[in-house]
Amino acid sequence: MSKPLIGVTTYLNQAQWGVWDLPAALLPAAYPRLVQASGGLAVMLPPDDPAAAAEAVARLDGLVIAGGADVEPVRYGAEPDPRTGPPARERDGWELALIDAALDAGTPLLGICRGLQLLNVALGGTLVQHVEGHTEAVGVIGRHPVTPVPGTRYASLVPERTEVPTYHHQSVEILGKNLLASAHADDGTIEAIELPSPAWVVGVQWHPEMGEDTRVMRSLVEAAVSFRS
Repeated sequence: MSKPLIGVTTYLNQAQWGVWDLPAALLPAAYPRLVQASGGLAVMLPPDDPAAAAEAVARLDGLVIAGGADVEPVRYGAEPDPRTGPPARERDGWELALIDAALDAGTPLLGICRGLQLLNVALGGTLVQHVEGHTEAVGVIGRHPVTPVPGTRYASLVPERTEVPTYHHQSVEILGKNLLASAHADDGTIEAIELPSPAWVVGVQWHPEMGEDTRVMRSLVEAAVSFRS
């Protein structure tokens, strides 16, 4: 059986390589490597016209919304906190359209860090614009424990309390429509969200691509196989 095609969204930043210093669609290699280690084929989805999102999603078996810049607060009706980073408007528009298209099509969807936050915003939720204690230092991935909520999809995949790689300063405030909290940090921060079954829609606030645990991504890939068939 052929491997399922998993789309992963990208950054859009100025970058340097060799003699070049140009705008680039970037994706840390850890993302496709996690997809590959979990049995999928990874394809990059750089920002595009949001009107193209449904066509892009129609060609995928699964979708990952990657981490990155803070979601622009206007997207959830808030004024920017001084600690909120500069907006990535092209990514916001494109990735929100991808999420909407995936939800409409029933395409398995995983949001990672910013991806969890965008999923929550797409479904009408809001964000806390700054929390402490979820990064080690600037540019340094930290670790902290998360506890699954019994009875959720996440708990069925990772039933034990576990330490996760983390790098975020924003989090869920009000949950979006129909979303469930499925894991928490010790300070009460919502660390995973999901839609009720039968949909395979999960968001995690941490960075599984920076760790060794493939269980969440492997479940997405398995759902993508079932979706394709």
